[in-house]
Amino acid sequence: MNDPIDPYETTETHLERLLGRALNSFELPDATVERLGSALTHASSLHSSHHEAGLHRATYRHTYLLGDGSSLTLWELVHSNSNDGGTGRDGARDREQHELYADESEARLAASRLPAGFPGFAADAPGPGFCLDADLELLASLMTPPPPPPPPMYVPDDSADHARRVLRRAENENRPGEETARRLRAAFAHHITQVFGRQFRVAGKDAGFTLYEHAFLLLDGTETSLWEVEHTATPDGRHMCEVYEAEHAAREAMELRARVR
Repeated sequence: MNDPIDPYETTETHLERLLGRALNSFELPDATVERLGSALTHASSLHSSHHEAGLHRATYRHTYLLGDGSSLTLWELVHSNSNDGGTGRDGARDREQHELYADESEARLAASRLPAGFPGFAADAPGPGFCLDADLELLASLMTPPPPPPPPMYVPDDSADHARRVLRRAENENRPGEETARRLRAAFAHHITQVFGRQFRVAGKDAGFTLYEHAFLLLDGTETSLWEVEHTATPDGRHMCEVYEAEHAAREAMELRARVR
């Protein structure tokens, strides 16, 4: 019932390897990590896979039998991409990146954020030519408000912990402060909506821009939102998250990133 790659690997070793290679293991809820400490045995299986033109993405399901008789499942997203068919300059396959999630819906959401060429990305990248008209189209689309979304369907699911993780991964200096974090500790339900997602040429490179609204319902009956910008308009093309308290501030941040040449 253990990992089919290494049937003799102990569950303890398997967990150490799984958590050690995941880029986002620090985002797992503390309660989940604590429960995994009592894992007795495990089973791993391939849940989905996609290969196309040098792109590779797979999702694995890791299920653990715990000491109290219950079970716990982790979802692992593995992906890599290459412009030369999946091999680097030295002929070796590009290094795979691993991400770990406690919920299948979070793994699906993460997969939808992968660059163009993977199923689920919002739009195809434009051609190599990028002129003034394309610049104007980019800036206009970034600043145009989306049509009014339907009312959110809130789901009670460790919402305060979700808010904590969103704020913790924010890298912008003007991210929400302690007052917002303290208020969101009273969140008991939340809803995630992707309100914008496109890929453009920025400074001669492909860059993806995605905007998410994390809407929270608080114990006092009020609602509040965090606006998360995810983009790859960074000097080295790495993925970056920024979080804002207002939608207009998030869109202005995307516009500023898109103007960098």
